[in-house]
Amino acid sequence: MQNFIDTLNHALKGVQANSASVIGDLDEEFDSLYSVLDEMKESMTNRIKQEQAHKTQELQNQLTQCTSALEDAEELLEFSTRALSIKNPEEFSKAARQIKDSVTMAPAFRLCLKPKVSDNMTHLMVDFSQEKKMLQALKFLPVPKAPEIDSDKCLVADNCITVKWKTPEEDSKIDHYILEYRKTNFEGLPRVKDERCWEIVDNIKDTEYTLTGLKFDSKYMNFRVRACNKAVAGDFSDPVTLETKALVFSFDGTSSHLNLKVEDSWIEWDSTGGKGQETKVKGKENKGRSGTPSPKRTSVVTRPPSVKGTRDRFTGEAYTVLGDVVIESGQHYWEIKAQKDCKSYSIGVAYRSLGKFDQLGKNNISWCIHVNNWLQATFSAKHNNKAKPLEMPVPDRIGIYCDFDGGQLSFFNSDSKQLLHTFKTKFTQPLVPAFMVWCGGLTLYTGLQQPSFLTSLEKNDSEMNGSSSGIINGD
Repeated sequence: MQNFIDTLNHALKGVQANSASVIGDLDEEFDSLYSVLDEMKESMTNRIKQEQAHKTQELQNQLTQCTSALEDAEELLEFSTRALSIKNPEEFSKAARQIKDSVTMAPAFRLCLKPKVSDNMTHLMVDFSQEKKMLQALKFLPVPKAPEIDSDKCLVADNCITVKWKTPEEDSKIDHYILEYRKTNFEGLPRVKDERCWEIVDNIKDTEYTLTGLKFDSKYMNFRVRACNKAVAGDFSDPVTLETKALVFSFDGTSSHLNLKVEDSWIEWDSTGGKGQETKVKGKENKGRSGTPSPKRTSVVTRPPSVKGTRDRFTGEAYTVLGDVVIESGQHYWEIKAQKDCKSYSIGVAYRSLGKFDQLGKNNISWCIHVNNWLQATFSAKHNNKAKPLEMPVPDRIGIYCDFDGGQLSFFNSDSKQLLHTFKTKFTQPLVPAFMVWCGGLTLYTGLQQPSFLTSLEKNDSEMNGSSSGIINGD
């Protein structure tokens, strides 16, 4: 109910803010329209004035010429009248010739007595009746209706999520979709006060989208989608919450050997005995080191209590560090990648009672695969001080699958999905991820969903018992 109240308050604030925003946009659009009309009016007025000036000049020039020609004609007529009174034949002939030459050269006889331009200006009239109708027909932009996410068709697999949706009605004007998602640890409707922001995927042309390469470090993810035409975006769909179940943990620095440099997802062997680390060595023998375990956990695992709260959890040649979770039920998957020049490392699981001098696989409370690149290269599965050689290349990245309830621990080539080895047993105590490294380093990858290829392997037990599996039973 509180979440709904928060949603209503958020919606009220959104109405106020969005209303002010669209009113501002409307003012801008009308101001822009007014500006265009003013520019058009000024341009057309200037055109009329130019036409007026042109015609005025033409008519004025023609009027001046005609007035001058008329004055010349009146002077010639007056001269001709006087010539009629001349009695001397020679003078009369001279005057007659002069009149003839003047008539021939008179401007009045060379002028066109038709106006060069018309006084008609109707060709510059306008009719805005169509434009007025268009303006009167102005409406708010059509907004696409909110899509509907089909949660039954959404798929969560292999750390990928495919979201599918549909539109409530056919809309040919939809140009693209916008998908938003965020991680959350709350089931149900998204919370307004959720600590995470929405992430956006824009310009989706289809009615589905797949997010790949996700790290599932939250219990759930929220999704919502909206449709967009060329102009505006519609309302968001009703949000959908999908479960993103995966094991998330880190290396537990408080459980590591002093010769290991430890970060959340990275460890490296350090021959200086950890002197270069930021945390200072404390204690009587200068071996104990305090640290803060990672707070990450899942609903099916818990964080183990520190055995001593110091860095002498492992010593001697047990260059070991544990994960900061305890596996008590369920199926879980994580991956490890070793440095290329790493001389020796082991990865697997163990009971929390693993001794400080115990090496992985050399007792009945730990299970692992071991890689040795020192002197003679070996690749083997180890448990209870028994080793089974694995006749295959060592992968660059190894996946570990633990089915606590089913009593199964399997190792895979993360790239090719090849099964490397499977232990079958009955786990009688909670497990912790365990790692050993010497002269090299390991990188940890968690937040990984159980790969889909494991489902088919679980259904086909014979494949798990084939020559490539090399099962070792353990207590």
